Amino acid sequence: MTLQTVPTDAVDADLFRQVLRRHAAAVVVITAPGEPATGFTATSFTSVSLDPPLVSFCLAETASAWPAVAAADTVAVHVLGQEQERVARTFATSGIDRLAAHGAWQPGPDGVPLLDGVLARLVCRVVDRVRAGDHTIVLASPLTGEHGLGEAETPLVYHSGRYVALSDE
Repeated sequence: MTLQTVPTDAVDADLFRQVLRRHAAAVVVITAPGEPATGFTATSFTSVSLDPPLVSFCLAETASAWPAVAAADTVAVHVLGQEQERVARTFATSGIDRLAAHGAWQPGPDGVPLLDGVLARLVCRVVDRVRAGDHTIVLASPLTGEHGLGEAETPLVYHSGRYVALSDE
């Protein structure tokens, strides 16, 4: 698959960031096995297809988590609840062992770290990686999924440069 080059008259980076700050996105932590295993906070997670089931997320190849994700056959996607801003911040922090700092996890299939207490979780098999600009889009097929914190629970959302909770008001 070949991606077309962005035209030279494309929107500038500052305006692009300002526009995208208006887009609200659910917050997830994606984990990958490896030596060391790792995880990172993402807002780029999305469903791609129902038949076959596929999801995707993006990661910069310069990110500290990239080597583990690039080598992983299995990843886990953890949907964070609105009370889990601290978890999101931990996995967004550079220069630390994020899994050790978080602490509440256990190894899952193929050694992928599974975080405790999340709103929902998918364990996925990586099926493709597509280079896109300064990031790589990872396509993955869900193998298992679980949820169970109750219908009243709501996801953590990132909007306008900050974590926010949804409201019924």
